[in-house]
Amino acid sequence: MKTDLDLLMQARNLDGLLVIGNAEHNPPMTYLTGGGHVSNAVLIKKRGHVAVLFCSQMEREEAAKSGLKVVPLTLTPTRELLTDTAAKLLFPKAGLIEGRVGVYGHADVSTALLAFSSLEKYMPGLTLVGEGPDDNIFLRAMETKDQAEVARIRRMGAITTEVVALVADYLTSCAVRADEVLLKDGDTPLTVGDVKSKISLWLAERGAETPEGFIFAIGRDAGVPHSTGNPDDLLRLGRTIVFDIYPAEAGGGYFYDFTRTWSLGYATPEAQKLYDEVKAVYDKVCGSLEMNAPFKKYQQLVCEEFEKAGRQTPLHSSSPVEGYVHSIGHGVGLNIHERPWSGLTADESNRLQPGVVMTIEPGLYYPNQGMGFRIEDTYYVRPDGRMELLAEYPYDFVLKMKK
Repeated sequence: MKTDLDLLMQARNLDGLLVIGNAEHNPPMTYLTGGGHVSNAVLIKKRGHVAVLFCSQMEREEAAKSGLKVVPLTLTPTRELLTDTAAKLLFPKAGLIEGRVGVYGHADVSTALLAFSSLEKYMPGLTLVGEGPDDNIFLRAMETKDQAEVARIRRMGAITTEVVALVADYLTSCAVRADEVLLKDGDTPLTVGDVKSKISLWLAERGAETPEGFIFAIGRDAGVPHSTGNPDDLLRLGRTIVFDIYPAEAGGGYFYDFTRTWSLGYATPEAQKLYDEVKAVYDKVCGSLEMNAPFKKYQQLVCEEFEKAGRQTPLHSSSPVEGYVHSIGHGVGLNIHERPWSGLTADESNRLQPGVVMTIEPGLYYPNQGMGFRIEDTYYVRPDGRMELLAEYPYDFVLKMKK
C-alpha cells in the first residue's frame, strides 16, 4: 500500500523517488497523484516526506486535485529536467539534493536519457537508480490494496460482467444461416470485428476503456492464449470462443480481468470434455486458496492436475504450445499484470497476503484442433483471510440460441 512506500524505500536504500510523465496511463504517477489530466509532470518524493508535484502552469488546478504539494512551472516540467533548473528549483523544493534516487514513470526514451544525463551533470550528488520490471518498489507497494482501491476494482468487475452479459444476449439473439453462421442483419454474416466494436462501445458508455486491448477469438485463434481474434472471422455455432476482457477505468485507472469460454448453440463432445477438465481444475484451485500461501503453490497444483489427464504443462515440458501453457494467475491493479506472480520460478515473496487482488485462470489450448478454453475470475484476499470473488458471472459453456 502507499503507506508502505517509505519502508520500502528504506529497505532498498533509496533516499528519494523521481517519477516522470503523464498522470494518465502511467501507473507510478497515477498511484501517487490519483490520475487526472496532468501531462509531462515531474514528481519528487524524499523518503519520509510528502511528494512534490511539478506541473505546467496551465494544469495547476488539475494537479491540485492530487492533494500533493504542487509547484506550477512556466515550462513543461520534464523539459526543466534538461536544464540547471532541476538543481536550482525542482530537487531543492523537495528537500532532496543528494543520495540514491529511484527513477520511474513513462517518457520518450531518448528524452529521458538526455534528462538523466543532465541530472548527473547538474546534480553530481544524486545517484539515479533503475529497477527491474517485475519487482520494483511500486509493484511492491501496489501488491496490496486498500479498501478504496478494491472498491474501484469491484466496480470495474460489475461493469465488465454487465458488458459480458450484453454480448451473450446479443450473440444468442442472432439469426443463424443454414451453414451455422450467425447473421447480424438480413443476410450479413456476423464477424469477430463486429462483436468487438459493440464491446468497445458498451464499455465506453459505462466509463471504461481497453488500453491493453481484449480477446474475442474463435476456433483456432481460441487455441492461442493471447491471440486477440481475427476481425474477419465469422461467428459460427459449435466453435469455441475465448472471451478475455480486461478493461480499466477511463483515464488509465484500475483494471479488472475476466474470461469465459463459450460455444454457441451446441458443443462437440470433445470440446465439452476439455471444458469440463478446465472447470474442474478451476474449482479445485479456488477451493484450496489459503491466505499467505505462495502463489506458485497453485501453479504446481494446476500442472499436476492437468498432467494426470495427460495434458502438457510447464512442469515437465519446455514452453509447451498445447495443453496448459501459462501460469495460474497474476495480480491486478493499475497494471493488468502485476505482483504477486504465480509462475513456477516465482520467489516465495509472491504470496496471497491480505489486500492482494489476483486472477485465477486455468486453461487448455489446442490450436491445431481449432479450440481453446480458459476460465478466469478476479479474487480479493480479505483482511480476515477469506477469498472474495469480486464479480460473479455464470460458467455456462454452451449458450443456447434464442432463434
